[in-house]
Amino acid sequence: MFLNNILTRILGLIIMAGLLAMPSWSQHVDRLERERAQVMLQDVASDIRRYYYDPKLRGVDWDTKVKNAKERIAKATTREELVLEIAAVLEALDDSHTSFVPPHDPIRQEYGWRFQMVGARCYVTHVRPKSDAEDKGLRPGDEVLTINGFTPTRESLSKMEYVFDVLLPQSGLRVDLRDQSGKIRRVNVMAKVRQPRTIMDFDEVTGRDAWRLRLEYEDQQRLAHPQYKELGKEMMVLKLPMFSLTDLDARRMIDKAREHGCLVVDLRGNPGGFGSTLRALLSSVFERDVKVVDRVTRESISPEMAEGNHHRAFTGRLIVLVDSQSASAAEVFARVIQIEKRGIVLGDRTSGSVMEAKYCPHSTGLKPVYSYGIFVAIADLVMSDGKSLEHTGVTPDETILPTAADLANDRDPVMARAAEMVGVKLSPEDAAKLFTYEWPMN
Repeated sequence: MFLNNILTRILGLIIMAGLLAMPSWSQHVDRLERERAQVMLQDVASDIRRYYYDPKLRGVDWDTKVKNAKERIAKATTREELVLEIAAVLEALDDSHTSFVPPHDPIRQEYGWRFQMVGARCYVTHVRPKSDAEDKGLRPGDEVLTINGFTPTRESLSKMEYVFDVLLPQSGLRVDLRDQSGKIRRVNVMAKVRQPRTIMDFDEVTGRDAWRLRLEYEDQQRLAHPQYKELGKEMMVLKLPMFSLTDLDARRMIDKAREHGCLVVDLRGNPGGFGSTLRALLSSVFERDVKVVDRVTRESISPEMAEGNHHRAFTGRLIVLVDSQSASAAEVFARVIQIEKRGIVLGDRTSGSVMEAKYCPHSTGLKPVYSYGIFVAIADLVMSDGKSLEHTGVTPDETILPTAADLANDRDPVMARAAEMVGVKLSPEDAAKLFTYEWPMN
């Protein structure tokens, strides 16, 4: 979710003082780097004018924004400012699916811990074993008060993650934490840095090592793989890390669900994915056709429909679980279920990141080649009630928030509540064991 009203430029420019406190990030620019940044800015500006879903650019004086960014780049003194200024020009559009992807840094960082918003507070949710985060005493259930001096909120957290993970990966993060006893402490958590290998197989689109890209793709496939658990005839739980199922896989999962009285679709942490998977899953739980969204582009407004499966749809009870990291297609699925009164949604308010984007790749230079790109929102998605979920999200029918103690003791009260609603005995401790958290490869 992108900031509005408070920040006129990207959060990264405002927190730069904290980021650049580490000397390794303060590198001065030369003439070629400045010229390259100007080329990138013009490509970004051109893509927005060509593809952005709103031809009026939401009332933004785009030419002036680009002109001001060009002037700031001309005066920038560090490489980091160049990247941040290009990203900052997109801030005025204030949507979740438009962002700059800078040239790839071959040195990769893994921070070794995960955090997210739970209600209005930010908590540590997972700590990688044998990481510096574990050595420094970070524990699930610790409340995150500040990161590099700034307070994470629902409005700012995804922007902060964008800065730390995409724009300017850090060698470490300065974190203020409050544990369950109320004690506040400051910790400098160092990231694990993965040094690049010699590139033998160059990918011209991304400018990255094709061998490493294949490994990362395989790892993403592993992490995105759907799982299910059967709890007697009463209940089946389908865990979808993202919307990447084929139509055939979706039908197979629903065929299995038809053997049970209730299907729980767990979309917590699901960032979205393919529209085809969204439609296939909705078709599998409705016997009739339903409208998914109205797709609003710069050319037209067109309805997106999910055709009902009159013979093989799951017709039992349906419960959908969401949290603050449920985004995009996951939010649309949950909201369709609510609007059509097909089931009940439990958990936390969702991300509010619901648009459709395309990626526009670019490159500059010869040897080396600098590959970069931009995600551009090409469509707004409006629900059948006439409202967009962008910046709003889905409010659950029943809000259930894990406490700090739940996170610390590996308890899942949301799943336990879903089981209780259908008469299945499942403690919060056992609910948390249904699906264990999987870390990406190092």
